[in-house]
Amino acid sequence: MKLIVGLGNPGVEYSRTRHNFGFMAVDNYIRRSGGVWHFQAKFNAQIAELSLDTEKVLFVKPQTFYNLVGESVQRIRSFYKIDLNDVLVIHDEMALPLGAIRTRRGGSDAGNNGIKNIINTNGAEFARVRIGSGVQPNASGDAQPSSGRRNYVLGRLSSEDETTLRGELSVVDQIITEFITGKFTETTYR
Repeated sequence: MKLIVGLGNPGVEYSRTRHNFGFMAVDNYIRRSGGVWHFQAKFNAQIAELSLDTEKVLFVKPQTFYNLVGESVQRIRSFYKIDLNDVLVIHDEMALPLGAIRTRRGGSDAGNNGIKNIINTNGAEFARVRIGSGVQPNASGDAQPSSGRRNYVLGRLSSEDETTLRGELSVVDQIITEFITGKFTETTYR
């Protein structure tokens, strides 16, 4: 069994914000695959279940708010006895410019509070898809906004940024399928 977790914040007021890129990615995959979301209170999460290539896959949108997602992930892993190596977490990444995607397994939280919470409650050796949400890099390569980071990640996307994100989501769909079929690789997509 595989577990695919999209990070984001519940509520319509957050639906088109950078911090909800993970939710948008799993929503896109489930919509394309014909799955249906159901709220499961014992996990405090929206869950959709698919079977792909004889593999049962749970797609999850924790409803705990971004910085507290680890508890929901831990409950699901424990209930279904899912190994951490079978977990893929999809999230926004301010250190990468919009349009960039990086994949990796393990590592630090890189200042992402949702990832920090998952690491603290589950461990670090899960796979990750980091969807760039930052600004165009400056001369030193920094893609993070110079101020107002909270307002930036919770800010709504412009129509131009939404177009860029839609293009990224098709790449994330491919990465999810590769993870499910055991072909996950660590790389950068741009």
